[in-house]
Amino acid sequence: MRIAAILLAGLALFGAPDKKVEAKLRDVARLQGVRGNQLLGYGVVVGLDGSGDKDQTKFTVQSLTNLLARQGISVSPSAVKVKNVAAVIVTAELPAFSKTGQKMDVTVSSTGDAKSLAGGTLLMTALSGPDNQVYAVAQGPVLVGGFSASAGGASVTKNHPTAGRIPDGALVEREIPGNFNDRPNLRYSLQEEDFTTAIRVAHSINEELGEQAARALDSRTVEVLTPKEFQGRAVELVARLENLSVQLNPKARVVVNEKTGTVILGSDVKIGAVSIIQGGLSIVVSSTPVVSQPKPFSQGKTVTAEKKEITAVEDKSKTLSIEPGVSVGKLAEMLNSLGVTPRDMVAILQAIKDAGALNAELRIL
Repeated sequence: MRIAAILLAGLALFGAPDKKVEAKLRDVARLQGVRGNQLLGYGVVVGLDGSGDKDQTKFTVQSLTNLLARQGISVSPSAVKVKNVAAVIVTAELPAFSKTGQKMDVTVSSTGDAKSLAGGTLLMTALSGPDNQVYAVAQGPVLVGGFSASAGGASVTKNHPTAGRIPDGALVEREIPGNFNDRPNLRYSLQEEDFTTAIRVAHSINEELGEQAARALDSRTVEVLTPKEFQGRAVELVARLENLSVQLNPKARVVVNEKTGTVILGSDVKIGAVSIIQGGLSIVVSSTPVVSQPKPFSQGKTVTAEKKEITAVEDKSKTLSIEPGVSVGKLAEMLNSLGVTPRDMVAILQAIKDAGALNAELRIL
């Protein structure tokens, strides 16, 4: 696999420092307190075509008998077969400012030994928050993006048939209390911590409002005191501020995807003078079957053994001298010419970083 180097210039994260890089405030910072909330529930999926939990999954049997009991049907757990039923965990995210009656997507995941949830229907399941209060109720047909089939001892599985989604499968039953308009102040959290960017955000807000209402609390947080003309109208204040243009302070960064061998870098990322020596040792172990036959009429037995051979080959070391100021993109091309693998590329960049010749942040994916 060859190593691909991608040069990104002028972007928010990888731009050259001599160029102005601007973005909207809503794209570089999040408003604290405006977020979703995680919900969790335990439910039962029915209507499966024999791909549900097996009888030894005791909690599925218990769940089904409890469900039937609530419907006025009394049945012994030992008489219940659950091959068309599966116990599942239902998860969802309650969006910010959700109102009663709104719909949201839910994710359904098998907790037992069911083979597939395809074709199943989730029965009414209460979704609770960390405070154990029920905020939504989910129900509906499960959509699965995979399949599983087996016959004659062979099986084929694509994607994950034991997890699926129900679009608009939950109804919000309880709202999260709070009055956003009455906030005495707003706090913005930067997506990436940077003292310079925090100061620039505060300066842009103060210029827009015409007063010293904003201040940077640290490298990530900017606090805005609600001006008098916006008292009780925080929504209008946020709408006015979120479209402000903020000049960013780009960081020198190199991102390496070890799986694909992709190197993403900024145009300003340079490498100091360094020498790279790359070599390897290959060890091959081979096994050859050997059969020993007994002599005729000796009543002996045929014996099978294996003859193993070990061969060690040490590759000749390859030396590469880098002049000061060479870009990481040029380095990737030079390493390509040496036949360096993506894994070796990651090791080389880490070594250059440790040697102090790479003045940039190195991220490995």
